[in-house]
Amino acid sequence: MYAWKVWSEGNAMDIMDPTIHDSFSAKEVIRCIHVALLCVQQRAEDRPAMAAVVFMLGNESVLETQPKEPGFCTDGSSKAISLSWTGHDSVASNNLTVTALDGR
Repeated sequence: MYAWKVWSEGNAMDIMDPTIHDSFSAKEVIRCIHVALLCVQQRAEDRPAMAAVVFMLGNESVLETQPKEPGFCTDGSSKAISLSWTGHDSVASNNLTVTALDGR
């Protein structure tokens, strides 16, 4: 994931579109990226609750928790989920149920 790579290299501002770079405070941008990375942690218990997200985004307090590599960044040690589909089945080979929503 590009954002994680750039963040971990200490270049968080490189994530932002350069055409709007001067429209926002660097401190606010870095805070938003920091919180976003906390929200995509691999383990659900490592992710902040929504109330905590709102608090972190609305306050200028120091964010002490550092994000870990997101769960969807694979380094070879992560297990990929393999789904096998047959026709219109909604059950995958890993016993997860997938629901397809169609408009009226």
